[in-house]
Amino acid sequence: MRAIIVAGSPEVIRPPGLRPQPGDLVIGADLGAAHCLRWGWRPSLVIGDLDSLPAAAQVVLAAQGSPFIIMPTRKDETDLELALNHALQAGATIIVIVGVLGGRIDHTLANLLLLTRVDLAALDVCMVDGSQSVRLLRPGHPLTIAGQPGDTLSLIPIGGDATGVTAHHVEWPLTAATLPLGVARGVSNVLCGPSAELYIEHGLLLVVHITKNASI
Repeated sequence: MRAIIVAGSPEVIRPPGLRPQPGDLVIGADLGAAHCLRWGWRPSLVIGDLDSLPAAAQVVLAAQGSPFIIMPTRKDETDLELALNHALQAGATIIVIVGVLGGRIDHTLANLLLLTRVDLAALDVCMVDGSQSVRLLRPGHPLTIAGQPGDTLSLIPIGGDATGVTAHHVEWPLTAATLPLGVARGVSNVLCGPSAELYIEHGLLLVVHITKNASI
């Protein structure tokens, strides 16, 4: 089952290739529910403390039958974390998260680091905003990045050096390479075909894919 989580970044751009399909679980995390309304999407659930969701949007959402899970403002989890936890409890195996890039830099960094959660390791999880998407490459879970020749692909180590990094079908291929933490060697590679194949032996890599024709 696929879950689409729309978070509350004020600068969110709807990915042009993303549309809810029958059977999808669409979760609006606080202000993200208002983004859903703006795009003509009906959330399956609205969750959060509702501190940034306008009252008018709450009225429309309630009228169209979207259920609410209202949480206290003083809590340990962000609204996005609450939405992510609900998607996992619902059995989602594919999770697309929209509206997490841009806005406050502390929110953006915290959102990106959610990808390192151990309980997401075996799932297909992608954060996407407009033509940009971010996934996590971890040992034992190779990635195929579908796109088109000329797309930008950046590999950014987090939490330490990334070793045994292999990247096929890119302009600057890698074979069992080391990408040290804090060094930008993996930034701005380029796809040479319709997809790239990525592997890693140790460490974690954020994989940023930028395309003019985004499709999820």
